[in-house]
Amino acid sequence: MTNRTEGSLPATHREVRLTGRPEGPLTDDLFEVVEVPVPRPGPGQVLVRNTTMAVAAVMRTLMDEATGVPMPSFVPGEALYGSAIGEVAEAPGGEFAPGDLVEHTLGWREYALVDAAALQRRDPDLLPDPAAYLSQGPTAYMGVVRGAEVRSGDTVFVTGAAGGVGSLAGQIARLRGAVRIIGSTRSQRKADRLVKELGYDAVVIRGAGPIEEQLRAAAPDGVDAVFDNVGGEQLQAAIALANRGARIALVGALSAQLSDSGARTTEIDTLSLLARSVTLRGVALYDHLELINEWNEEFGRGLKEGTLTFPHARLHGIEEAPRALQELIAGRHLGAVLVEL
Repeated sequence: MTNRTEGSLPATHREVRLTGRPEGPLTDDLFEVVEVPVPRPGPGQVLVRNTTMAVAAVMRTLMDEATGVPMPSFVPGEALYGSAIGEVAEAPGGEFAPGDLVEHTLGWREYALVDAAALQRRDPDLLPDPAAYLSQGPTAYMGVVRGAEVRSGDTVFVTGAAGGVGSLAGQIARLRGAVRIIGSTRSQRKADRLVKELGYDAVVIRGAGPIEEQLRAAAPDGVDAVFDNVGGEQLQAAIALANRGARIALVGALSAQLSDSGARTTEIDTLSLLARSVTLRGVALYDHLELINEWNEEFGRGLKEGTLTFPHARLHGIEEAPRALQELIAGRHLGAVLVEL
């Protein structure tokens, strides 16, 4: 039976720590589930009982000592971090009360001690499922609306279309008036699901032949907007098929983030971009944080009306968090990957 502190709080909880820097694919021995005392909040702090956390591809990058992304690397011997939602357990004074639904970035643990200023209050009635707050929809929405500037009548190409971002980006592009949406993924099984379940018109498959040839067949009239999650050959193909005035949003770099070869560059014909007045724009959510609440409103409305869906997989128990990240990187799931704690 679990020991408990004053009130209803347990005496201990579990967190997942990084044991070392990976050299190649992720393995189980890189993670350690540790039982530690439940912390108690001081002034300006809030104790949150985490209910659900998300894993994301960038977490593989953050395991390296030097990452090239504007986020702190994970530290061996310490708990990892990432998006989570939960309920306030203790809040000595201030604006939060026990039971409030909140979002923060101290996932990978069952209880989180968070500075009150770092908490985001969430409306439990806005989304049909509070776990949907952990979607990567804000990034997808930003890339479609601000990055690729998708317009009515566009043909849109979304790379990495089966991931947590891409599975929503195609749906958002359709709502913005796109008439043809093409995705990319790594398997025929996922390609079939993208067409049948998420409204993609065609899908190119990595490993099924040159991406440019597949994209040319799927978009004989070229592409007007590109939502690029991947880089590499897929970005090169998008540029080759870009119509005059096309907008290409660089939202992710999975070909570099998940590469074991260390290759992190994509060769681009800049003269070709100039000749067709193609816009190539890198966009990151930390420059557009005001879109998060706007997206949540859109998402809640779309989920309730049936115009949007939230593709995701759920694993159960904090001990499954390492496997969740490994399966995400291996491409085992379509959409977001969440862990219920």
